[in-house]
Amino acid sequence: MQIAVVLAGGIGTRMYPASAPERPKQFLSFADDDDSLLGQTVDRVSPIVDQVCVLTRPAYADDVRSHAPDATVLTEPMGKDTGPALVYGTHELKSAGENPVLFCLPSDQHVGEGFQAVAQQAMAVAERTDQLVTLGIEPTRAAIEYGYIKPGADHGDHLAVEGFYEKPDPGAAARYVYNDFYWNAGMFAWTPETLLSAVRSTPLSSLVEALEANDPLAGFDSVDPVSIDHAVLEQTEEIAVIPAAIEWDDLGSWDSLGRILDTDADGTVSSGDVLSIETENCVLACDSSMEINAVGVSDLVVAAFDDRVLVVPTNDTQRVREVVEKRTASTRET
Repeated sequence: MQIAVVLAGGIGTRMYPASAPERPKQFLSFADDDDSLLGQTVDRVSPIVDQVCVLTRPAYADDVRSHAPDATVLTEPMGKDTGPALVYGTHELKSAGENPVLFCLPSDQHVGEGFQAVAQQAMAVAERTDQLVTLGIEPTRAAIEYGYIKPGADHGDHLAVEGFYEKPDPGAAARYVYNDFYWNAGMFAWTPETLLSAVRSTPLSSLVEALEANDPLAGFDSVDPVSIDHAVLEQTEEIAVIPAAIEWDDLGSWDSLGRILDTDADGTVSSGDVLSIETENCVLACDSSMEINAVGVSDLVVAAFDDRVLVVPTNDTQRVREVVEKRTASTRET
């Protein structure tokens, strides 16, 4: 049995102010239609699996059901990043059907044609080799906002993984691309037995023990927030990577819209009630309650949602997280 596990518990901090705790990124749509990123993800993966399970936090469960009515909803006790979330989800699904194979993926990415074939290949490799399997996206630029995967020996339908590398500086990113590294897309395949066995020698081992004792809350309390990459994959020797020559973007920041949406003749992306005059290489986006008028500017993101406005250079959009952190700290102080 093949099961897709769609991660939908995050907020999407760097897409502030469109994304917020009460309206996280996975429930938004940045295209012309009304289908949310979560809905698009479920539609994309459903044809190649027997079941789709959306893993989220309790506060978002009802919204998940409205955006993905045919999916099973599984709620984690609390949000602690992808490590605890995927260990919990994998443990909960280990008895689902006969010999389940899981394909785990984020709910809020842009993915082009060819995805289904490489996802099926990843599940087949995971089932046959009993390895943890990750997808590696063939880079189209020296991105500094993604982690990288160094490939190793060629085993026909997959490559060995020699190493995972954190988000690099520009020089390192250029070297990684030159040396045929892959982007780490955060999409994985494994059997429950393989993952849970690997976790037992990591800092998340106490979570597995608590889950086996039917005490998930204690298990989550016993671990720190950590990604599945840091907690498990980087600690495991035998990892497989499936190269994926597909269009992909994690939609992690506002400048990504300039890569996936149509631009005008001057390279500007507009979404909402936007008027731009002699405006070059900008991302201009607002909701129905706002309007944006831009004149003679270039290389800027202007986003206006819920009476909140963000202005940031397009090459500095990773710093939007700082805005959210300062706003959150200010709210707590008051």
